[in-house]
Amino acid sequence: MARSPASRANAEKAPLLAIDGDSFAHRAYHALPKTIRMSGNKPAGAIVGFANFLIRLVEAERPRSVVVGWDTLEVPTYRHKAFPQYQAGRKFDKALLQQFSLLRDFVAACGFVNARASGYEADDFLAAAVSLSRRRHLKILVASGDRDTFQLASETSTILYPVRAGEMARIGPEQVVERYRVLPEQVPDFIALRGDPSDRLPGAKGVGEIGAASLLLQYGTLERLLRTGRFAGQADQLRLFRRIATMDSKAPLPNIRDKKPTWQKAAELVRGWKLNKLPERLEQLKG
Repeated sequence: MARSPASRANAEKAPLLAIDGDSFAHRAYHALPKTIRMSGNKPAGAIVGFANFLIRLVEAERPRSVVVGWDTLEVPTYRHKAFPQYQAGRKFDKALLQQFSLLRDFVAACGFVNARASGYEADDFLAAAVSLSRRRHLKILVASGDRDTFQLASETSTILYPVRAGEMARIGPEQVVERYRVLPEQVPDFIALRGDPSDRLPGAKGVGEIGAASLLLQYGTLERLLRTGRFAGQADQLRLFRRIATMDSKAPLPNIRDKKPTWQKAAELVRGWKLNKLPERLEQLKG
């Protein structure tokens, strides 16, 4: 049956959706009971929580295609090599680590694309997807619980940031300015100056969030600030922090094309895992 002009127009306007897989896998794992199990009595809380999140997001946004970015935890990135303290001390429960490969299997069964490569982080694939959307003249939604992704906000790219259970804030350039008093393109400079405790980046000595924003309001960029002689003893380190905080838009993306979700295939996969309620939900979506 041929689609109506209205349905064709809606399809043409549909955005690309890029998701930080690690971010939402972690959130799902810590939000749901550890008693959720699958076949073989293996842990499955992250799988169930992530799957429900993915279904809800895709049904709400109706994207033309979906790409999910993943970290490669067993291989250090250039960030770790350049600054050994980067993300130092992070530890992940074995029960969560056991579910990552199954999560990628689930994403693929849904008809979506996994993006993962040695030396890159999930964030880098989000930046690469934003770059791809610009080349294709498409709008894009970027779902992540990491505020570093605010650097990707633009008139054509919106960040979906979780604020509470089941609710996502839509972050564009205006919201970035409201939150940090800097522009999206200044976010890496802002992180370098302010620091980022979660990534173990100390930032500039004596400069916090308000100070970092004030300096960027005055000088525009970290580089212009450093050229004045400020932070001379820390200049090279601050440039490194900025590089670490900048997402790599040249990360190698797999081929991404428009594709409808294959919920039926996903239902068959999780039924084999003995996750009975999840396949029933997927079956209801197959039409």
